[in-house]
Amino acid sequence: MQVMTVLPQEDLRSIEQSTQAAELAGYDQISSMENRYDPLLPLGIAAIASETINIGTAVAIAFPRSPMVVANSCWDLQKASEGRFILGLGPQIKAHNQNRFSVQWSAPVPRMREYVAALRAIWRNWQLGEPLDFRGEHYTFTLMTPNFVPESTNQPPVPITIAAVGPHMLKLAGEACDGVHLHPFCTRAYIEDVVTPRIESGLAESGRSRDAFQVAGGGFLATGETDEAVAKVVEWVRYRIAFYGSTPAYWPVLEHHDLGDLGRKLNSMTKAGQWDQLSAEIDDDVLSLFTAIGRYDEITDAVRERFGGAVDMLYASLSADNIPDIPRDVLQDIQAIDVSFTGFQRDW
Repeated sequence: MQVMTVLPQEDLRSIEQSTQAAELAGYDQISSMENRYDPLLPLGIAAIASETINIGTAVAIAFPRSPMVVANSCWDLQKASEGRFILGLGPQIKAHNQNRFSVQWSAPVPRMREYVAALRAIWRNWQLGEPLDFRGEHYTFTLMTPNFVPESTNQPPVPITIAAVGPHMLKLAGEACDGVHLHPFCTRAYIEDVVTPRIESGLAESGRSRDAFQVAGGGFLATGETDEAVAKVVEWVRYRIAFYGSTPAYWPVLEHHDLGDLGRKLNSMTKAGQWDQLSAEIDDDVLSLFTAIGRYDEITDAVRERFGGAVDMLYASLSADNIPDIPRDVLQDIQAIDVSFTGFQRDW
């Protein structure tokens, strides 16, 4: 099992040190997110500050950016990292696209399908010289003069992974992508009963193998050196579960456990401004559905029980405000857990 940590992005001058520390600690990947800060810019620093750790976005919001612009950024990051960059894309919800990014909204699944195909068409033009003639409903790319073709170092193609929650986006991940980022608001039962069958359906339709497809995320990790440290992280996670549980888009996960009434109550509380009372609604039974909990000397067994056989890469952290200092030997124990994923497709 691979283990990913997040890249603190609030200060570009700290990126080099943070990346090297994660690499030294033994993490498999360090990822940027699109919350307060740009997700791509810091990875340029991370690429040249490291030698072995994978770097990636988890995730960058797709639709505010032209695929051509993203293709250029990814090409540069793949070259700089010598093949260690992984692109994670997410559609975001309608309100954010329209009101935060001022982007026209359309059905996200067909648009994301085109987006992924357009990226690959552009890269194949640059690497293999194939004519650029991509014509879709949302994107058209037909012009590429030699002056605008970036230099190739024969780096492998950039793996494309997408964030997926709903069944149609999950199936698209299996059909057209190299991996999926599952939302942390996810339980093991939901992964086994809903997520995995949709991904496998997509893989079967595209004729691709599960061992080249990476499933990442799908829950929370609450760990630390002492019981007190674990308890502190548990309360941070408890609030995150309550926050996400208040959002109707995530209610299918609650409904899967006959907890729909909890989601509706949380939603009504947010509308009443009762944000500071949300955590109290998440009891320990609900918490354990979403979370692997334990001290560093206990966490490997908890991870195996909660995530083993369900995901290929664990998120050790989901916020720069909550990054555990997991000892290297514990990371190695987690990394020894068997998974289905063996590696991304490296050939053009």
